[in-house]
Order: sequence, then structure tokens, then C-alpha cells
Amino acid sequence: MRRIRWLLPLLFCGFASTASATDHLVDLARAYVAAHTMSAHSVPSFARQTGLACSSCHYQYLTLTPFGREFKLNGYVLTNLSPITETDSANGGRLALTPLSMLSAMVTASVTHTKDGLPDTQNDAAELPQELSAFLAGRISTNMGLFAQFTYAGPDGAFGIDNVDIRFANKTSIGGNELAYGLTLNNNPGVQDLWNSTPAWGFPFIGSEIAPSGAASPMIDGGLSQNVLGLGSYAMLGNLLYAEVSAYRSAFQGAAAPSSATGAIRGVAPYWRLALQKQWATRYLMIGTFGMRTSLFPDALSGPRDTYSDVGIDAQFESKAGSGNMVVRGSWIHESQKLDATFVGGGSANAKNSLKSLRVNASYYPRQWLGMTGGYFDTSGSTDTGLYAPADVEGSANGSPKTSGFVGEVDFNPWENTRLGLQYTGYFNFNGQKTNYDGSGRNASGNNTLFAFVWLVF
Repeated sequence: MRRIRWLLPLLFCGFASTASATDHLVDLARAYVAAHTMSAHSVPSFARQTGLACSSCHYQYLTLTPFGREFKLNGYVLTNLSPITETDSANGGRLALTPLSMLSAMVTASVTHTKDGLPDTQNDAAELPQELSAFLAGRISTNMGLFAQFTYAGPDGAFGIDNVDIRFANKTSIGGNELAYGLTLNNNPGVQDLWNSTPAWGFPFIGSEIAPSGAASPMIDGGLSQNVLGLGSYAMLGNLLYAEVSAYRSAFQGAAAPSSATGAIRGVAPYWRLALQKQWATRYLMIGTFGMRTSLFPDALSGPRDTYSDVGIDAQFESKAGSGNMVVRGSWIHESQKLDATFVGGGSANAKNSLKSLRVNASYYPRQWLGMTGGYFDTSGSTDTGLYAPADVEGSANGSPKTSGFVGEVDFNPWENTRLGLQYTGYFNFNGQKTNYDGSGRNASGNNTLFAFVWLVF
């Protein structure tokens, strides 16, 4: 199932917490909205859970505000409603359920136009739905929250599990500094991250599932999503320093256990994350690093393995800009590949490769109902005629993964849970070359894509 990078804005802004923490966080959210002069349109899930608008947690979805990150850090547990509790104290039972349903939904529809049509397909392809998702998300208990997404993907014609993040969160104090800490159980490395600079939640938040994409991307960029189960611990000290360590194990959908036909992680794949953040009155800055090491059996459960070592650096800057807000994000990932299994099997020309990925983008939100984003992307790495072989449209004539270009998007949000968007992707290089990149006469610019979409969350 090809992925759309996004996070449900309504659910992500409203669940439950303890009474004292709830009052404090709600006051902070209201103060944040007032200070940033955002509109406060009523949105069903947000209003039911917290009495606040989506703009408390998002500049525009999916871009999180500092309060939105605080909400996620603390386990999706904020509410302004009294939970359902145990009334028979004699039996010692403990109960603290949210009084509202945790169900919500999303649907997207789109039209895709590529400069040059794809062989044997109709251009200006329409999808309804492109994706249809149901969500189960909210407060499980006083310190536990859940975000679970289940998606029907139109191009696949199939329904399956999507992103899942289950959290336990709590707070204490160390040396006079607040320490927020917790556990995360999830199925996509990075889905638990608080920022929009890492791959799982990076821009573009939505894209065409029909248009061609480059031949290569780092393993940490969706290579394991929905096929692993990870358990991690995290902490934020003094609202300044964030640290996380997680470990992932293969958990394939549609199979009771990994088999020789699926390929599996040997042991566990460790994931780490460090970030330093600073909040001023009207500005915010985060500088961080993240990484993962994955050792895979490509098509067996013993013998040679392929090992991928990913190290990334990222940053995010936010500022008031006139009556609106500006957000600048960037990430750089270096991946070292040791392809012992693939090379022996004849699938690669090199036993060792490297891959680099750069993404930089900036968003300007002059009003809550209007957003404009522009970004640059570049993927490059070792030339390998085995991994990147010639093939129509998605192949490489020279064995290079070099793909670079830009993305521009304009979003109109007549309501905070409704988006009409127009996105354009242009390529300078595609799979190694500007012209005749696939060996069949197709140019990189032939994949330039105009993508129009409607995105509803309710």
C-alpha cells in the first residue's frame, strides 16, 4: 500500500488527561491561539474532546504547533470533559474512560496529470477515494492514549492497517526541571516523532499514488512501515532536550510469522532520536538527529543479510510572519548499505553502496484558511546497474538513483477540517539523468506532475 504522509488533525488535538494537567494545558492552548491570532472554527472531534479548535495544535494540518507537540508528547490524553470513573470503590476497581467515541474518519479524492502520459494508462486519472481511513484514537486510561489508522487505498483496492501509535506518558521533576517521559508501541519508525522534519510526517503530506517516483529512498523513509512492531522509551527534560530509543521487530501483515518468502529483520532494528528545542515569544527552533540500523534477510531466514545504517540530521524553525506564521523544515539522511545477500544473489552490482537524501521546505500560512509551501528534494548515491536497472518509466539507464526537483503546493481550507489543494512536482533529474533516463526515451520533465485534491476529515 503506497503511503500518504499525514496525521489526523482533529484526533491529534483532543483526548483526555488528569484534571489539574487538563486545566493547565487547555489554558495554554487558548493562550497560544490568542497570541498567534488564529481563527477558532469549531471542528467536531476537537470541540467534543477539548473545547478547542484545530488551530491550537496545528498551524494548518499536519504542521504541529508547540502545543500540538506537547499534546502528543503527553500521550494523546488531553480533555476538558470528566471521564467515566469507577463508582463502586469497595471492590478496588479503577476506571477512567473518555465519555466520547474515539472514532473518526478521513477521505481524499484527487486528479493526477503528468506532463507525459504513462504507457497504457489514461492521463488525468481520477481517484475517489484515493484513500478512505477510519480512526480509533483517544484516551485509554489516565496515562495512556491511542492513535490507530485503518485505510482503504483506492489504487490497491484493499483495506488494511495503517499507522499505529500507542503511548504511556507521565511527568516528574528532576533538579527542579520537569521531565516528561513515556513509552511508545508503534508500527512505523518515526510515526511517534513530534516534528514535521523527519520522513514519517514530512512534507508533502499528501501526494499522487499514480505518478512515477524515484527508484531509491533510505530504509528509514518508509521501508519498514506497517511491517514492524516497535517498542520505545522517550523523555523530554525541561522542555529543552528530547531523547528516544526504540527497537523494532518484523511483524508482517497477512502472515502469522515471518517466513522465507517475506524477508525479515535479524534480531531487532534499533532506532534513536535526539533533539534540542527552544521556544521564544514568537519563534521556535529545533535541531536534531535520528537514525536506525536494520539487518534484513531479503528472502530467507538464514544466511547472508543486507544491512542498512541510516543517520540523519534535521531542523525546524517557526516564526510569526505578519498576521500569519512561517515554518521552515529540513532533513538530510545518509545511508550506508552492506548488501551481502543481494550481491551474492546477483541483485546488485556492488557489495557496498551509499545513499543520501535531502529535503528542505518552507510553509507560509497568512491565514488559517490559506497555506503556501515550496520545497526542494534531492536523492543521490552509488551507481549500481543491478539495483537500478533500465526499465520503462521507473528504471535507470545509467544505474544512478539521482532524483532531484521541487514541490509547490497551495491549500485552501474553507473549514479547518476541509482542504482543497493544488500541488505541482517538477524534476531536474530522475533516476540518474535529465534526458532519456530510463533508456526508452523518457525525460525527467516528462514526470512533472500536477495533482489536485480534496481532503476531508470528520
